[in-house]
Amino acid sequence: MNTAIRLAKPSDAPDMAEIHARSWEVAYKDIIPMEYIKQKNATRPALYQRIITNDNTTQYVIQADCKTVGIMCIDDPQDDDIDDNYYELHGIYLHPDYYRKGIGTQAVDFAFEKARELGKKFMNVWVFAENINSINFYKKCGFTADGKTKILECGKDMEAVRMRKDLN
Repeated sequence: MNTAIRLAKPSDAPDMAEIHARSWEVAYKDIIPMEYIKQKNATRPALYQRIITNDNTTQYVIQADCKTVGIMCIDDPQDDDIDDNYYELHGIYLHPDYYRKGIGTQAVDFAFEKARELGKKFMNVWVFAENINSINFYKKCGFTADGKTKILECGKDMEAVRMRKDLN
């Protein structure tokens, strides 16, 4: 399978919304209440139409054999307790048909390279504490929990843990 990652453009917005929705339905089905997932998924088409502009520098599409199968956002962290040596993987979502094919690992490696190109020393990602599959995936990619947690409201209170990877 030939995989490519590129910056998203406005014409990618419908595919991005669809992938984000399908990924949430499968990855979070036993973690987040389904009613909340449905509510969030209903907003995704308008969200991606709004945020994916020709000036986009943070949202990426992941393609396999020229078909968009995943999305990813990498940007500066939003946490005020870390400095500008950090870059953040704000989200990576694959269409469920493309889980466990090595595409996610390629995407994370791509994110690491982008961070290194910017002179960043660390990459962090927030993961739901109940999402054991994602935590294990990020551990496999070299991330470790750094002790920081927060509560997110996703139809119920959800604990998220911050994980970090040293890029040196």
